[in-house]
Amino acid sequence: MSAREEILRRVRAAAPGPDAGATPVPRGYRRHAALPRGDVIARFGERVAARRAAVRHVAADELVTAMAAMLWAREAKRIAVPAGLPHAWLAGLDGVRTLTDHPPLDPAALAEMDGVVTGCALAIADTGTVVLDGGRGQGRRALTLIPRHHLCVVHADQIVGTVPEAVGHLDPYHPLSWISGPPAGRTLEILVVED
Repeated sequence: MSAREEILRRVRAAAPGPDAGATPVPRGYRRHAALPRGDVIARFGERVAARRAAVRHVAADELVTAMAAMLWAREAKRIAVPAGLPHAWLAGLDGVRTLTDHPPLDPAALAEMDGVVTGCALAIADTGTVVLDGGRGQGRRALTLIPRHHLCVVHADQIVGTVPEAVGHLDPYHPLSWISGPPAGRTLEILVVED
């Protein structure tokens, strides 16, 4: 008997026969104790940092200043922004030219940008993931993948604890981009706005 045949024999011997009752599969692993809101936000920050992305927590009235400081630190001169991004977010960007991706910028133009600023649909604490669905202020997928730097604004109330919670909030018919850390050769910074 060959090694392969021996392994298959053992698998067959261990598997229940067709007349055996179905073995119940425990589903308790899906239940998570609800964390306090502050712990969910803190976990998101920890997981983002573990994935080589920078995260900064700011109050709502600090968003404009923090965004400008983060872009100036990267010496950004030109950034792309999606249609529908709140104009107030860009109010403090002296010396930074913003180009709206409407009509869509071609890939060569996006590659010349110093960065992109977007919002998100939601974020997931357990995985440190931000999810974009092409909605207002998020833009199309190419907008977030081509420029060298992505600055994503996440409001604290957009952070959910787990992936199943996220799936329950998302529309599967929207174009979803799940971002868990920066792509190779790119940087990702996340501004968590706590109201």
